[in-house]
Amino acid sequence: MEKLIRFLEQNSMSCFYKKHFGIECPGCGFQRSLIHLLKGEFVESFQLYPALLTTIFMIGFLLVHLVFKIKNGHKVLLWLFIVNTALMVGNYLVKLL
Repeated sequence: MEKLIRFLEQNSMSCFYKKHFGIECPGCGFQRSLIHLLKGEFVESFQLYPALLTTIFMIGFLLVHLVFKIKNGHKVLLWLFIVNTALMVGNYLVKLL
């Protein structure tokens, strides 16, 4: 696990928007948040990018739904998408202010 974390830290991509326009994009913090999550630093991970956990859960649920065809799974995915988007937009607006 430490090799993976070190690899991610050494090969993180810089944000195009932040580099060229000086403002963060809605996805800024995702990579750093993932690294903190892999290190077990949950509070720091959430502070950097609150939508990371919901994104991981949403992708995981999507994969399970595709394999097992969960009844009303599409409705759950829709609500997860709405919550995830709200977290991303909310976090972005807080960063802008």
